[in-house]
Amino acid sequence: QVQLVESGGGLVQAGGSLRLSCAASGRTFRTYAMGWFRQAPGKERELVSAVSWSGSSTYYADSAKGRFTISRDSAKNTVYLQMNSLKPEDPAVYYCAVQTKLSGTIRANYDNWGQGTQVTVSS
Repeated sequence: QVQLVESGGGLVQAGGSLRLSCAASGRTFRTYAMGWFRQAPGKERELVSAVSWSGSSTYYADSAKGRFTISRDSAKNTVYLQMNSLKPEDPAVYYCAVQTKLSGTIRANYDNWGQGTQVTVSS
């Protein structure tokens, strides 16, 4: 079982930056990637970015391209999401999770959700 803890959220002015961290502990198996999701009130949880377990490939949602950067530190067993040029539409609870399946919907392929960290953007 893998346990994930997110941190780094907070209140930031539009145009500002935040770096989210996801620290992993415990055993990992059938892990293909780690991803960052976000969920705003009344909206579906959506995948923002992901990095393969090997670190050889990355994915970014259209809304994140050019602004967000995902990275992985193997020594610290931590995944980061650097968020720049934050916009009013970015506020949400951000979660990290582990991709353990390669079939089905994107949401169904992820397990071991963290507690989430709140990101709030002021105008």
